[in-house]
Amino acid sequence: MMKVAVPTRGNEVDGHFGHCEAYTIFSIDGNNKIEKVEILPSPQGCGCKSNIAAVLYEMGVGVMLAGNMGGGALNVLKNHGINVYRGCSGDVRQLTEAFLEGKIGDSGEGCQHHEHNGEEHQCNH
Repeated sequence: MMKVAVPTRGNEVDGHFGHCEAYTIFSIDGNNKIEKVEILPSPQGCGCKSNIAAVLYEMGVGVMLAGNMGGGALNVLKNHGINVYRGCSGDVRQLTEAFLEGKIGDSGEGCQHHEHNGEEHQCNH
């Protein structure tokens, strides 16, 4: 089972990883469908200076769909084996569904745009 984490404020991707309200954790079944949704409150000092990468890793998270984050947080997440897609926006569930449909990519350069149910989401690196 794959798990995808999204820094969240309300039901939207939080534009700043280090100051999000919580992380929405999506458990994905073998058919690439969302099986379970959990909310993990953000610790104080969230980001590269907190233990959030270790906590997410221990929960089995392998993918982070995020807005913006600094290099320190990016490195900490990657060092815990979490693949990070920066520049994401929009409704967290719709974004995760788009990711599962292969519509969110990370080439390491440029950007990728798409529409999902009439709403644009983007992830660019």
